[in-house]
Amino acid sequence: MNNYSEVSQMKGESMNHSDKPVSPEVALTPAMFQVLLALGDGEKHGYAILKDVEQQTGGHVHLSTGTLYAIIKRLLSEGVIEECRNRQPAEEDDQRRRYYRLTTAGRQVVVAEAERMEKLIATARQKNFLHAFKPV
Repeated sequence: MNNYSEVSQMKGESMNHSDKPVSPEVALTPAMFQVLLALGDGEKHGYAILKDVEQQTGGHVHLSTGTLYAIIKRLLSEGVIEECRNRQPAEEDDQRRRYYRLTTAGRQVVVAEAERMEKLIATARQKNFLHAFKPV
């Protein structure tokens, strides 16, 4: 599995918890990848995802709520993320919040995309577009 579109080609091989095949229609966008990365360290609600994306990109990416929820809707429908059913007690959290987490297939998508990007960076270095490692 080299990239997100290859996950769609596997259809019967990559299944989420409900045995629904992961079959995304188009390639993973940079914004979608940022959302998946934000969910990489655990369950989050929408606002926390927005803040995490902003923080992990040093403020270079700011998703609108409309963009975020369109991404979430798509990732849910494709089985890459799921809504968490276990909620915190009402007195500890706003019950209007919905929490999301990566599925097993979602983790595979993140790994595949990161590996694809790693290969691109290696090629850019090999062709002298990047001369040294630059920390973000």
